[in-house]
Amino acid sequence: MTRPRLLAGIVAMAMLVAGGVAQADDGENDPLEPMNRYFFELNKFFDTILLKPVATWYDGVVPEPGRDSIRNFLDNLRSPVILANDMLQGEWDRAGTTASRFGINTTVGVLGLFDPASKWGMKQHSEDFGQTLATWGTGEGPYLFLPVLGPAPPRDLTGFVVDAAFDPLTYIYWDRPKTVPVTRFVVNGIDQRARSLNTFDQIERTSIDFYATVRNLYRQSRASEIANGQHNFDTLPDIDDLTFDTNEPNTPGMRP
Repeated sequence: MTRPRLLAGIVAMAMLVAGGVAQADDGENDPLEPMNRYFFELNKFFDTILLKPVATWYDGVVPEPGRDSIRNFLDNLRSPVILANDMLQGEWDRAGTTASRFGINTTVGVLGLFDPASKWGMKQHSEDFGQTLATWGTGEGPYLFLPVLGPAPPRDLTGFVVDAAFDPLTYIYWDRPKTVPVTRFVVNGIDQRARSLNTFDQIERTSIDFYATVRNLYRQSRASEIANGQHNFDTLPDIDDLTFDTNEPNTPGMRP
């Protein structure tokens, strides 16, 4: 099967799977909460013993300009996926911006290490197939938290799989299959964790229920992304904006 037909097949399958996802998002919509909490605690354990120490070392050893260049490079690598989803959503102006950014930053920006496109008025934005499904009217489905991936409701999990098929790096190998995408996944995770060290620690310290707080933050972040808001780990909601639902003492809420 040729690659275009393969991608078309995956998209069609994704639509069928996502089409069967429950549309209701009332309340917590977390029927698998016991399992989700188990995986959440498992992720916290591995974060404590591995990811957070590595991210802390990375944040302390790599100077800020170096970290920014790594972030720019990783963002530039996602341009083909972002472009594909811009077009699938019919966002032609944003698609033009994505294509222009990729061309400028790959050349003038030295393979994406720098971001001259932003200085020239072409701001970076993020799109994924989960967002595309949302614009097509697909509901999030029941909340799901998975090891390593974290929050991954059916719509977003489907999007993650389809985006991997859209990504040219999925088909590039070094000495063995998946070396390139796995390396990028690991570096991206370390960089994102390093950028959220203080914020996540503060949220955990002040949350009555850290799991429920993360669930709420994830859903608000995804709603912002779907509405074409810029997701940025440096601008997660300030802890002063967090409050707790007085009607449900164990369920943190968000102040309007």
